[in-house]
Amino acid sequence: MKHIYIVDDEKNIRDLIKMYLIKDGFKTTVFEDGTDVFEKFQEDEPDLVVLDIMMPGIDGLDLCKLIRSKSDVPIIFVSAKDEEIDRILGLELGADDYLVKPFSPRELVVRIKNIFKRVDKESTQEVELIEIKDIKIYRNRRSIQADMEEIKFTNKEYDLFEYLALNKNIPCTREMLIEDIWGYNYIGDTRMIDDLIKRIRRKLKDVNSKLTISTVWGYGYRMDG
Repeated sequence: MKHIYIVDDEKNIRDLIKMYLIKDGFKTTVFEDGTDVFEKFQEDEPDLVVLDIMMPGIDGLDLCKLIRSKSDVPIIFVSAKDEEIDRILGLELGADDYLVKPFSPRELVVRIKNIFKRVDKESTQEVELIEIKDIKIYRNRRSIQADMEEIKFTNKEYDLFEYLALNKNIPCTREMLIEDIWGYNYIGDTRMIDDLIKRIRRKLKDVNSKLTISTVWGYGYRMDG
């Protein structure tokens, strides 16, 4: 049974998420703020964390940093903050997904299930290496290196990068990337993909990689191999 932490200062939100997760067979532990979460996390690490941003005590962003310093456990932000900068910051800190309040609890459950499908699939994969120009992608470790130097990618940055690598030289629409990476019909705009591409390009530039991701205007993106 997968164990999920629910961290939110709104009781009705905590209870709603808990009800839907228990109904789908998940074990849950709820917290009304971030104060005690990290201490509990180190004693009993969950399989996933659903995390609000605006909370008393330790807010969700600081808590995400603490968790990422110790673990790669999947994190989904559920927040009323819906500006582009909020989504970017959440993903930069290592969140796997970002859902804006008000939200559909059924959609949250689908996102959680898709994350677990991906994690479970990776745990059974054999060692597999993809090489494009000066980049090596170790799929079983979800590790990306440029000339032996590891590039630190968040989970969603890695997912997008790997997808483009597996489809190198093939233009991919934003809608295709959303559906195949998130694993469902994403509700909202496609700016999430643009945000991820910007950060990936910056990280490639920081290590002077020869690999490029081209914009196909009016269509999407292509990794040039």
